[in-house]
Amino acid sequence: MARMDTARLLLRPPEPHDFDAFFELHEDPEVLRHIPSSARGNRVAAWRTFAQVLGHWQIRGYGQWTVIEKASGEIIGRVGLWYPDGAPAIELGWIIRRSRWNNGFATEAAQAAGRYGLETVGARRLVSLIQPDNLASIRVAEKIGERLERTDVQNGATVLVYALS
Repeated sequence: MARMDTARLLLRPPEPHDFDAFFELHEDPEVLRHIPSSARGNRVAAWRTFAQVLGHWQIRGYGQWTVIEKASGEIIGRVGLWYPDGAPAIELGWIIRRSRWNNGFATEAAQAAGRYGLETVGARRLVSLIQPDNLASIRVAEKIGERLERTDVQNGATVLVYALS
């Protein structure tokens, strides 16, 4: 499974011992405000989502990476590709710990993950589904070259569909 280095980050497939950091990340109400997540609420729900993330790597051979800040060695988020059976396109997503917002980490990680999706996985197109009020993620999408394609409704919520080809 692929590991990637950027200037400030290590991206590696998740490992079982990442679960506590994953759970903590998904319990921050400011982070959760922008993501529909089945990882909310309790450790059992979070465990199910974590198992899905791990399983995606086994099934597809790619997925969402654990994002580690090299300077501190701390897990600061997850970024990567998500393509469940029946999905119309591979989704590129990012979640960064609130204490690390506004440092360019999401852009740096998403750029590497997007490049991997297009060049290594061979995707012709990646999409990011972003809530309209999530201005920070809209900026990340635009910085990595994604363009607004349309507005859609996913699971009853309006999302902006940004795409990268």
